[in-house]
Amino acid sequence: MARMHSRKKGTSGSRKPPTKTTPPWVEASKEDAYALVEKLSKEGKSAAQIGLVMRDAHGIPSFRSIAGKSLSQVLVEKGLSPKYPDDLIDLIRKAVALRKHLAMHKQDKRNKLMLTRVESKIRRLVKYYRGKKLPAAWKYDPESSALLVK
Repeated sequence: MARMHSRKKGTSGSRKPPTKTTPPWVEASKEDAYALVEKLSKEGKSAAQIGLVMRDAHGIPSFRSIAGKSLSQVLVEKGLSPKYPDDLIDLIRKAVALRKHLAMHKQDKRNKLMLTRVESKIRRLVKYYRGKKLPAAWKYDPESSALLVK
């Protein structure tokens, strides 16, 4: 199946190996990993950033193999999950930056198209998350959602 907003086909890309066990060279325990997740989350890092720091700085290749749960499940259990999903906030940030750019460069037709694409992705994500991670009456409004990301 082709990707929606590009002229590419296929879904090839890098994948994690399908191992469920922790590699023998990992020295961190389950409690160490939980404490590290809690500490990094209180510093204001997102789940993706926490995973990168754990991989790069602490030598934990997969949190799920150590803890048996995903990182986001642990954040929800501890009450440290963000109010809005990370992918939605990232798209809103991109839309705000594009609107700011288009305010200065009104004839930039390519970025006008990119803005419509980003906002359609936002609306689709809102439809998916509505009632689950977003309130049932939440709607995307460019002016009010710009306040979310500042």
